[in-house]
Amino acid sequence: MKILQNRIIQDGVAVSTEILKVDSFLNHQVDVTLFDLIGAEFRTRFDDVAGKVDKILTIEASGIAVAAFTAKYFSSVPVVFAKKDKPSTMTEGYYFAEVMSFTKRTMSAIRIDNRFLKKGDRCLIIDDFLAHGQAALGLVQIAAEAGAEILGAGIVIEKEWQGGGDRLREKGVRVESLAVVTKIEDGEIYFKG
Repeated sequence: MKILQNRIIQDGVAVSTEILKVDSFLNHQVDVTLFDLIGAEFRTRFDDVAGKVDKILTIEASGIAVAAFTAKYFSSVPVVFAKKDKPSTMTEGYYFAEVMSFTKRTMSAIRIDNRFLKKGDRCLIIDDFLAHGQAALGLVQIAAEAGAEILGAGIVIEKEWQGGGDRLREKGVRVESLAVVTKIEDGEIYFKG
């Protein structure tokens, strides 16, 4: 998605060879016009399964906005997000998986209340970043536990060299990334294609 690549070049900051900071438009401050275009692009990329999607899965917090904009283009299906901390209101059963956060360098037990993810649900994973793949793989694990089907994963920015996309594909998950960063070197951001 060229408009996204241009925005990353314009406003993204290469913090190191591993970290790309895009908080001015993606995961701290939200550019709603760009998010609307992202949602429409995911609809185009997943057009072949669009009529089958029952739910969109993501993880709090930065995945929620992009998932919500995307849901609009999938007949406004519910967005179900995994919580990183168990709230006191989650008193009934839930599905969970342990995932490592690359940016925070912490382990989290993500949870989805079992009232919101059921056997037979057909889900699309939507998230802002794919680095090592822990968050998305955690959602795949939770969906499998629930008996739900993953129809694909839509990722705004994939950091290809960190291997998360390959790990998901090895599990049989279709991955559609809107911007694939191949490397960050000397403050420069390089894209695939």
